Amino acid sequence: MSVETIARLHIILNDIEPAIWRRVDVPATASLKMLHDIVQAAMGWEDYHLWHFEAADRRYGIPDPMWPESGITAAKNVKLATLINRGVREFVYTYDMGDDWRHTITVETVGPGEPDVKYPCFVDGERRCPPEDVGGLPGFEMFLDAMADPGHEEHDRLREWYGGPYNADDIDERFTRRAVAAIAIRRHAGKLAYQKSRTQ
Repeated sequence: MSVETIARLHIILNDIEPAIWRRVDVPATASLKMLHDIVQAAMGWEDYHLWHFEAADRRYGIPDPMWPESGITAAKNVKLATLINRGVREFVYTYDMGDDWRHTITVETVGPGEPDVKYPCFVDGERRCPPEDVGGLPGFEMFLDAMADPGHEEHDRLREWYGGPYNADDIDERFTRRAVAAIAIRRHAGKLAYQKSRTQ
């Protein structure tokens, strides 16, 4: 079995302290669309909103046929390895242009993966990401204050809106590992199907 080239990526949600971050191992052959899926799974987002990557003065996402001059390159057509080979070691992923969640993604290492591991895989991380549609950084700060204080005037409403208590320190690692592993399983199944089609 050939060994894949793997990039270890550190993903941090900008402008929040204490930091909300994840570390994942991603195949260099992954498209930026797959990397979007991986960031969503690792961070705990629910993929409701528009997104794009910015790297070396270029933007990658899902081009809108209504706006062909938008300057967005199709993320599904660009591999992570392409950025790495251009010398890109840090780039930005923006999710939800309303709330404007910006993530800095740093390529920490690039090297051979383990032959018996299905990639991508979650490595580690800290702190739960904000809820969808919380209102960006100001809304998230208010949400944290209200959820932590039963006497806060917005506590009951926000608890009901969120669906229960919110533990900022619990990233639900088991769920996160499984969400990222699901992408690896789909990718592995796709590779096997492709190899089978080549031998028929």
